[in-house]
Amino acid sequence: MSSFAETSRTDTYLDVQPVLLRLVTTQPTLDLPSVTVTSRRISRAIDVVAATILLVVSAPVMAVIALLVKLTSPGPAIFRQQRVGLGGELFEVLKFRTMANGTHAAVLDDPELRALYELNDFKLASDDPRITKIGRFLRRTSLDELPQLVNVLRGQMSLVGVRPLLQNELELRSRHDRDLYVHHRPGLTGLWQIEGRSSVGATDRIKLDRSYLENWSVRSNVKILLRTPRAVLFGHGAH
Repeated sequence: MSSFAETSRTDTYLDVQPVLLRLVTTQPTLDLPSVTVTSRRISRAIDVVAATILLVVSAPVMAVIALLVKLTSPGPAIFRQQRVGLGGELFEVLKFRTMANGTHAAVLDDPELRALYELNDFKLASDDPRITKIGRFLRRTSLDELPQLVNVLRGQMSLVGVRPLLQNELELRSRHDRDLYVHHRPGLTGLWQIEGRSSVGATDRIKLDRSYLENWSVRSNVKILLRTPRAVLFGHGAH
């Protein structure tokens, strides 16, 4: 039986279930600009066309990366993890595995390691020995996120958006911030990517995400896309 936590005095509720986190609301709680159907369709068209092209172009690179991950560390090449998407729906985000197989489960099972993990904004420390050698390179260059182009084609993510959060991570946010993160599809890149990536703390990232959402437009998304290659190339803030 589902358990409901009231998140506003009127009609906004957070339905927390073992396999689903859904935000049900009939009255927006954020003062966000209205987005026209045309703008959303243009944004989705850009996602599909660009993600398709990028997948085709990057396919040889992705094949090499998958092989290197398999050869240098036992376990699958792809790491799958549930994140919260549009409307609170959970989806399986795809990344190249950058840690020793089973690391994430081991961290969550150890109270001390889990506490450190959560204090570090739900990330392993950059010098954690469980990150593989090839994994450090993939993280620094953001190549570990290339499989998320598949998530974009599936409609679970957008090329530009807010960073996809873990369910436990979202549950620690305020009602206001929970609304923020389920308002749009999460993105492969965003303001957090071009403004510092992993070096941006949780509070500052929320501010960046809020700024992005309050000024959402197809034009701003294109600008972020154009700035992303430089941020990735120079690896600023990447761990």
